[in-house]
Amino acid sequence: MRTVRREALSELPVRHAVPALRSALSGRGVAVLAAPPGTGKTTLVPLALAGLLDMSSSMDAPRDGDQVIVVEPRRLAARAAARRMAWLLGERVGERVGFTVRGEHRHGSRVQVVTTGVLLQRLQHDPELADVSAVILDECHERHLDADTTLAFLLDVRAALRPDLHLVAASATADTAPWSRLLGGDDGPAPVVETEAALHPVEVVWAPPERPLPPPHGMRVDPALLAHVAALVRRALAERDGDVLCFLPGVGEIARVAGMLSGTPADVLQVHGQAPPAVQDAVLAPGERRRVVLATSVAESSLTVPGVRVVVDSGLAREPRTDHARGLGALTTVRASRAAAEQRAGRAGREAPGAVYRCWSEAEHERLPGRPRPEIELADLASFALQIACWGDPDARNLALLDPPPEAALQAARSTLTAIGAVEGGRATERGRRLARAGVHPRLARALLDGAQQVGRRTAAEIVALLSEPPRSVGDDLTATWRSLRRDGPDAARWRDEVRRLEQALPADSAPISRPTDDVAAGTVVALAFPERVARARPGGAYLMASGTGAALLSDGSALASARATWLAIAVADRPAGAPSARVRQAVVIDEDVARLAAASLLHMADEIAWRDGDVIARRVERLGAIELSARPLTTPDPGLLRKALAQGLREAGLSLLTWTPAATALRERLAFCHRALGDPWPAVDDTALLDHALDWMPAGARRRADLAKIDVTAALRRLLPWECAARLDEMAPERIEVPSGSRVRVDYSGERPVLAVKLQELFGWTAAPALAGGRVPLLVHLLSPAGRPAAVTADLASFWKEGYKAVRAELRGRYPRHPWPEDPTQAPPTRRLNPRR
Repeated sequence: MRTVRREALSELPVRHAVPALRSALSGRGVAVLAAPPGTGKTTLVPLALAGLLDMSSSMDAPRDGDQVIVVEPRRLAARAAARRMAWLLGERVGERVGFTVRGEHRHGSRVQVVTTGVLLQRLQHDPELADVSAVILDECHERHLDADTTLAFLLDVRAALRPDLHLVAASATADTAPWSRLLGGDDGPAPVVETEAALHPVEVVWAPPERPLPPPHGMRVDPALLAHVAALVRRALAERDGDVLCFLPGVGEIARVAGMLSGTPADVLQVHGQAPPAVQDAVLAPGERRRVVLATSVAESSLTVPGVRVVVDSGLAREPRTDHARGLGALTTVRASRAAAEQRAGRAGREAPGAVYRCWSEAEHERLPGRPRPEIELADLASFALQIACWGDPDARNLALLDPPPEAALQAARSTLTAIGAVEGGRATERGRRLARAGVHPRLARALLDGAQQVGRRTAAEIVALLSEPPRSVGDDLTATWRSLRRDGPDAARWRDEVRRLEQALPADSAPISRPTDDVAAGTVVALAFPERVARARPGGAYLMASGTGAALLSDGSALASARATWLAIAVADRPAGAPSARVRQAVVIDEDVARLAAASLLHMADEIAWRDGDVIARRVERLGAIELSARPLTTPDPGLLRKALAQGLREAGLSLLTWTPAATALRERLAFCHRALGDPWPAVDDTALLDHALDWMPAGARRRADLAKIDVTAALRRLLPWECAARLDEMAPERIEVPSGSRVRVDYSGERPVLAVKLQELFGWTAAPALAGGRVPLLVHLLSPAGRPAAVTADLASFWKEGYKAVRAELRGRYPRHPWPEDPTQAPPTRRLNPRR
């Protein structure tokens, strides 16, 4: 006999908003419901919309057999919501209220609670949702990617197939304007129905550690912060009444703090997505004695934990990060936003006045980000790209999304899907639709489908289940973890459920080619999922992945390090910000045969003719991505490629590889002077300009570095001259100039101005030196003593003879008495000779 728990229902504040919500849906068919955690939006509203509660209504009653679907972002929340609603109706789950999560289904005749992933799967094959009257998208403020995608698809369904389908976006925050605009579309903002929470005051206790601690880095959280959190929990238990809810970023931190709280006079419970159902049930029911509940962000709004009067907030959360260029993705620890901190603090004031202990200062609080970033900006978009390709909108241009997907991330996702045959030309292939139906990441779906042909259906399903649902405690050797689960290790029951589900998704004819060993089987499946992470050892213990990224094992004492394997199939790796290489968190030891088989798409043979280590190499190379497998010399390399390699070597090593004779150097200096003085069409001959012509200089038959030294640089420089410049070179920049003594003196063009260095006596009678470059640039004359040492520098000989010569004559006449030193050099005959002896 059913007994509706009316007293419990009457305590839920959202009951006052139900008439307004029904009215909004009756008028527009869409609405935004803003209701803080604990007000009943997840439990009372679905029952009211399904007609299971006797409440006044202005909306037509749903048809018999119609369901209300409640969409939750997490499996734990979906189970909890279904159990709570069934309890409110005085019945068991599976009667009028049911739930569906991955691997578990209990049908409800009127209300079905599902995860976003489950509804996405249903929409792909049943977009009309013919037996559904309303869909409530719960916790939409959390901005999970699947939730954003689900809402976009549902809005498409309303526009094209089911204008009568009612949609409710339920948020635990008051920031409803974006959702109202999105749901309302061209018809204007959708109605917003708000519920005031009957929250009690919450005292904020700012409790930062005594000394500053380093910020979180990657997945690492400073042990001193965890010790501080544990100390705050003990302090809260001593100072306050009621249960304590403590927020931590992940499962590992929860386990470590739980260990530090050993001996605490309270029951310590751990709640997270991997917690067993029995633990989840214990958390959601009042305890017989005082409790400390250690939780991830799942308890911010998805779950309501009774009895909580105190919240201890570590101030940390986890967000996905994806290195699209290297194909690496991981969770990283970040500071929680102010919005998340407010959500967490509110859990202490749901039933009575409470307190929140924050592990940071009030000044730090003002510097926190306002709200968390949407997952679409951070995550690997391969699953999203496959969903929208199957939906028929591969660019997501027509989808109603609050934030568009980043173009670079979407392009990287498309490349991944194309490589595994899931999309072609942006459209989903039949194989892609099969991969999407597997309900796991497209990489893992590909490993499941293709791996079954290599290692068998059951084995492929077991390994993919391990990759998709990793147990809480794992080492870096994936094969060892797999064997532990087969021996009923921790989390084995949950793993076996996923194995069964995946095996059912495979075609019955997936017969294996052979029965491989555990390492070969696991390595094959992992490499099929992540072919670019197949890695070979380098000297020194590091590895090179096929993607070209270096990788290192976590520690020398790990199981993989002890194996000293030449080849690895890496299942999990991340690259901390600023680190030169990735860290191998989990992998399988394989051999080259497995690497070649599983990562066959990356195998390629190519002729490599390039400049390397100071000379040309010419060889035929077989590679697995960036990993060189074999190489042999080329006997008849392409001459054109050889010339290009030599030109590249010249660019890298510089012009010093050429033989620069004095004549070549002098010609280059003359050409440089002409280019400076006259401009085009005189060619530039600086290093950059000459290297641009490097390929033209390569002689026929050149194939190694030594051949560069044989290039006639003088002839190559002359070939740069247009014919009109070549004809006038000696006129514009003569190599030598005849002086009054009859000597032909070489001009030095190595500086900014051309220089004529000549003995002073040879210039007697010369009142002006010639100007070069068609009269544009006067010669700079270096007048030398009889011993060839500089005596004076001038660009104006006439002025020098009048003014400077007297001082030079007075200084040098006594030192060089056998040389002529006339009083008037402009009238004296020039000479190269000495005065005759007297």
